[in-house]
Amino acid sequence: MAVQPIPKNKIVYPESDGKPMADNTKQLETIVYLYDNLCALFADREDVFVAADLLWYPVEGRPDIRTAPDVMVAFGRPKGHRGSYKQWEEGGIAPQVVFGVLSPGNRPSELIEKFGFYERYGVEEYYIYDPDRSILEGWLRSDGHFSPVREMEGWVSPRLGVRFTLEGGELVLYRPDGERFVPYVELRRRLEQAQWVAEQAQREAEQERQRALEALQRAERLAQRLRELGIDPD
Repeated sequence: MAVQPIPKNKIVYPESDGKPMADNTKQLETIVYLYDNLCALFADREDVFVAADLLWYPVEGRPDIRTAPDVMVAFGRPKGHRGSYKQWEEGGIAPQVVFGVLSPGNRPSELIEKFGFYERYGVEEYYIYDPDRSILEGWLRSDGHFSPVREMEGWVSPRLGVRFTLEGGELVLYRPDGERFVPYVELRRRLEQAQWVAEQAQREAEQERQRALEALQRAERLAQRLRELGIDPD
């Protein structure tokens, strides 16, 4: 008896592969650093979708063909929540930029498999950063295949417009306007400092308003006293 194929609308595409987002704190910090700052960079563009650790299914009907980039950016796709990135539901658009952040647990075979996956399914720019060894590598699509970026120090991504550097062995990216990507902790510190300054300015303005009010009240009391003495305060 022939086996009947499963209807496409009955195929299940899991939204989790059961693997953790990161294996250690270094890897997690870098993933969050990239994700947060890329979201901020494209906050005003509704046609840029940024995701971290989201399963990407490039082929309809093949839930076994999948991977979860540490961070990916898809131009031409709207923002919004997704349980996974099903390419056939995204206008056939593959994520153009993908980041991989390595951990000591990454096996060479796994890296080779991901490299082949991204090359086959249309990624334009692929970047790998190893925070433990301070290694940064990149590849750019050319004639359907990846070609290595020969010098990553100072490299500017054609799609993102960001500049890559290693400072003190750590990955640092700069926005097209030259502003440095900011880690969340530093961003939070800046926000708290800005709030403190705003609150201080508000307190000082309120104190100045109170002093002006008290001065006006004193002047009004003096004018009233002068009138009581028969003296025209004007």
